Amino acid sequence: MAKQKIVVKVTMNTEKKARKALQIAVSLSGVESASFVGSDKDQIAVTGEGIDSVELTTLLRKGVGYTELVSVGPAEEKKADAAKETNPTVASLNFYPYQYYYGNYGMPYYAYA
Repeated sequence: MAKQKIVVKVTMNTEKKARKALQIAVSLSGVESASFVGSDKDQIAVTGEGIDSVELTTLLRKGVGYTELVSVGPAEEKKADAAKETNPTVASLNFYPYQYYYGNYGMPYYAYA
């Protein structure tokens, strides 16, 4: 299943309702990211795989208030990753798990009883 982007318009009058709406959106299974979009930051864009848009809208209506489903479509993929891979940098790291030798200190004093 391909990634999809769902945009939902929610009436959020207070900061508390905005936080609750974002928390509800992120709590669904398959959601990778959720963010506020739009001119008034009254829309939530949710991206992920296998997200049920009707379930998202219903939960937001129950938890926050009036909710309108604006759009459902495929998510845009960014091409910036291909440009970054053309010049890979190699960094070497020397890792010594036992850097210090503490020697044998013997048995603890309470074990000699």
